[in-house]
Amino acid sequence: MKLYPDTHYSAALHENDWAQLKRFTDARIALGRAGCSIPTNELLKFQLAHAQAKDAVLCQLNIPKLQQQLEQLQLEHIHVQSQASNKELYLKHPDLGRVLSDESRTLVKEYVTKSAQTFDVVIVAGDGLSALAIEENAIPFIQLMRQEVQQQGWSLAPVILATGSRVALGDEIAQTLQARMLIMLIGERPGLSSPDSMGVYYTWQAKTGCQDSVRNCISNIRPAGLSLHVAAQRLIALMQNSARLQLSGVHLKDEHTLNTEIKNQSVKYLF
Repeated sequence: MKLYPDTHYSAALHENDWAQLKRFTDARIALGRAGCSIPTNELLKFQLAHAQAKDAVLCQLNIPKLQQQLEQLQLEHIHVQSQASNKELYLKHPDLGRVLSDESRTLVKEYVTKSAQTFDVVIVAGDGLSALAIEENAIPFIQLMRQEVQQQGWSLAPVILATGSRVALGDEIAQTLQARMLIMLIGERPGLSSPDSMGVYYTWQAKTGCQDSVRNCISNIRPAGLSLHVAAQRLIALMQNSARLQLSGVHLKDEHTLNTEIKNQSVKYLF
């Protein structure tokens, strides 16, 4: 039997030559090494990020907190639930997250009958795959969008808070409320550096059975990603063109020019 000598590695921490690039990305690059492995500190950071991503998926949306914040903004709201009544059903049966529960469908229809009006815009905030993203970003974004919607002279439906939701859940809601424009806010699948990322899906005249090709998506809305200001500006530009062309999706191009002054704007949020 042939014997091989043990390989001995230095215990000193070796910095990676790409370390300076870490300033420009949250990606796990230039971690360095300690012996034949990564440094303990980087390993612990990875384990923490993994735990945060799992928590973002599994935690429940704090509906009472969101309702309280909407009440402070004097915004009418309705809480609905999909047919995915718990996280296990939601993750194993995606189709259930696209359909309102019988109770919620009745609730929305009763509101329509009582209010006897139609709306230009409805905003639905759904937990999706990250309740954290909605809790951190949805209310300030809704506050911004309310200002923009009012400036356009559009009517705004009650804000819908949706649990167990997939993107398509908003279609049935918009159709029932007879809202021309659907803004669906949803928690995106968390990465190992982005457990709080919110996505926006916009649809013109949404209805049950809509294909993804008729939606426009703005992604990665969070403090470390796309700012709320820029996302709102981009969305309102899409909505203006959508109302003019009466369509959305692949035939609606994002041609807006970013307002450079937006970086210097400061909006006072309640939260």
